[in-house]
Parts: sequence; structure tokens; C-alpha cells
Amino acid sequence: MALQVELVSPEEVVLATTASMVLVRTTDGDIAFQPGHVPFVGVLLPERVRIFGPDGDTQLIAVHSGFVEVAGDKVAILSDVAELATEIDTDRATAAAERAREALAADPDDAEAAAALQRAEVRLAVAAGTTH
Repeated sequence: MALQVELVSPEEVVLATTASMVLVRTTDGDIAFQPGHVPFVGVLLPERVRIFGPDGDTQLIAVHSGFVEVAGDKVAILSDVAELATEIDTDRATAAAERAREALAADPDDAEAAAALQRAEVRLAVAAGTTH
């Protein structure tokens, strides 16, 4: 038995696949879904989504906000921004991280810069294939 996973951004269906498990980070913490999971709705935090395929492969996706819903054996991930590792421009993400670090050095309470740094670090981790 497998999960049907659909990752959707406002512009497109980013990914539709099957999985043995999906791991996301929500406002309630990290949560893993496997076939037979109870219904669930949660708010996503900027982090890597890990999709474990039935054949043992793992896909990493950068998400920056959104929701996850589980109903039956279907996992729907709705995110404002969702990027597969192959779509991430690492030079751009590195530059964004550096700009955010500079802004935080000037103002450690700059919430916008802290959020930008977190998004850039998630992108870089996904592009590098880092799972933790």
C-alpha cells in the first residue's frame, strides 16, 4: 500500500507521485505520514519535505509556507513556494543568504531578514541533498 502524494503551488502541480512515507515540518513539529494515517491538517513551516518512494529513493523539496492535508492514503501539500532540488539556483540562494546575514548583522531583530535567511538555507540544503 502506498500514499498518493500531490505537491501543489499556486502556479502548478509541482509533483504527483507515490510514497511509502512523507515527512514534513509543521507548527506542531515534524510529522511523518504513512499509509493508514489518521486524517490531518497542519500548517507548514519553511523546511525540507522528504518523500520516501516505495523503492527506497528519497526526494527533497523546499517549501516556504503552506498547508498539508492527509485524507485516507492521499497527502496534499499546498505551498506558496515549492522547489525541487533540480530547480534551485544555488548561486542565487547563496547570494540571498549572504544579504540576509548582512541585514541581521546590522539589525539582529530584523524578522524579514531572518525569514529570508531561513528560506535560503532550506533551498541550499535541498539543492545539496541534505536531509537534516
